[in-house]
Amino acid sequence: MRLLESKKSDKKGRSATGTVLSVILHSLIIFLAVFATARAGTRKAEKRETKVEFVSVKKDEPPPPKKEEPKPEPPKPKKAPTPPKVVNVPMPKVVAPAPPQGFKVVAPPVNIPTALPAIDMSKAITNENDFSGKGVAGGSANGVKGGTGKEGDTGKEAGPVHEGPYMEFQVEKVVVKIGGEAPEYPSSLRESGIEGKVLAQFVVGENGRYEGGSLKILDSSNPAFTAAVKDALPRMRFSAAQIGGKKVAQLVQMPFQFHLNK
Repeated sequence: MRLLESKKSDKKGRSATGTVLSVILHSLIIFLAVFATARAGTRKAEKRETKVEFVSVKKDEPPPPKKEEPKPEPPKPKKAPTPPKVVNVPMPKVVAPAPPQGFKVVAPPVNIPTALPAIDMSKAITNENDFSGKGVAGGSANGVKGGTGKEGDTGKEAGPVHEGPYMEFQVEKVVVKIGGEAPEYPSSLRESGIEGKVLAQFVVGENGRYEGGSLKILDSSNPAFTAAVKDALPRMRFSAAQIGGKKVAQLVQMPFQFHLNK
């Protein structure tokens, strides 16, 4: 910028117009300088603005709707079965068993007597056979009157029939060996000095003999000892088991020992 220098006038006074123009010009120059300086400071103080752009995010697609499964049809009601026809069948006649033998339980008197009965000291009060502990409660040694059988019957025909041989604990008198040869010691085992035993189970019939085909070997230390027992059993003799004085078949378990005399 260039300042205008006022020229000296020879005249003693300046014109009023020149003075006014000079003041206006200088004021304009000063205003522009101040304005430019203020604007430059304002520009420096301005902050830079950051441009922010918003991006829309794509939303997840909703899952497809589930297909509804068809509901099962309710089962059809079944027809009620036709009830079978009821046929009137006559009931079998119940036959009372024959009077049993056994022990008797003394029942307490219902009517208490007020006077003492005459006592016959020579007559037995009870029969010891009625209290043997075997048989049916309420029975007696001679049977009970009032049954369908005859007095004195044992009741075997009317009662259940026992099938097969009796066990040792079921008989009153058990089987006992009374004769016959013992099993022969196998010569091959005797020479080798081998000892052993055999536990046999068999049936002894009412005749006191071994019943063929009933043998069962429960334990054996050597097959040769088993063969010796099978060979000797048919020649053995036994006293048959008894129940009520009658011979019956019994299942027997008998051990056979094979020892060498040293």
